[in-house]
Amino acid sequence: MQDFKLIMVSAMYENGGNTCHRHLDGHPELYVYPFESQLGTPLCADYLSSLFPFKYRWPEFSTSGAVEDDFELFFDEELKTRIRAPQSSKFRDANIELNENERKSLFINYMKNKERTRANLVEAFFKATFDAWKNFNRTGKEKIYVGYSPIIGVDGEKILTDFPDAHVIHVVRNPYSAYAETKKRPFPLSLKRYTLTWNIVQYFALVNHKKFPANFHIIRYEDMNKNKSDVFSTLCNKIGISFSETLLYPSWNKKKLSSIHPWGTISVADELTNKKTMSQLREEEMREIKTLSYHSILKEFGYDELF
Repeated sequence: MQDFKLIMVSAMYENGGNTCHRHLDGHPELYVYPFESQLGTPLCADYLSSLFPFKYRWPEFSTSGAVEDDFELFFDEELKTRIRAPQSSKFRDANIELNENERKSLFINYMKNKERTRANLVEAFFKATFDAWKNFNRTGKEKIYVGYSPIIGVDGEKILTDFPDAHVIHVVRNPYSAYAETKKRPFPLSLKRYTLTWNIVQYFALVNHKKFPANFHIIRYEDMNKNKSDVFSTLCNKIGISFSETLLYPSWNKKKLSSIHPWGTISVADELTNKKTMSQLREEEMREIKTLSYHSILKEFGYDELF
């Protein structure tokens, strides 16, 4: 294993993480994971465990064990469901040719004579996935692996400790539009729970950005919608890749998408739709979100004057 480079995309729920992930997808220099990478394992347990599902966390492994078992610990729900039970997957129409047994064999082979460190296991997981993905639309220029897990930015320090040259891209969206979006889910978080979690996720993002300014990047969903070219040009300079016109539209396996759904709850990502989504809230909901939000965080991102 040599020169493994990683980018992890992070965002609070309905904040535009999938949108950013899909815009990165078509870049010729990137191996972009087909769905949410969900690297977390059931061994993830800490003071944040009651707030965030383990599947979205940076993985934890036992100090002893076999690499065969390590592979199975990665939750990876969306890809595993698409492979094992395609008719039960919301991505049933996504044409992906990937044999799970082959992926596991490749993973085990990558780990031969390697120490069972978290970094080595994560590296083997990404490399095995793309080696097993037979119809991955390769350009031959790929050099960086890209994963996405909601809220993974809270583990930014762990990611950048394991991979000091990695980058975390955290997407933040105003809490009003974001909560209006999450209300569309069959079982949405309550307003209070959602707003509290939104604040905590952004707090971790700000702290990690301050600690790792060269590797932990924050972009606003609103800016990404308003001027994709400027946002992604700046981002490309920071993460060390060339700008590509493919960054200006969402894609999957480098094929342009007309809608981001079902990769995310956001179907259309543009400035007008974002404003319309916010306007779907009642005035009392807007007031409560503003009351429950940390004013300093709202101000930091320019959301303090939205309502």
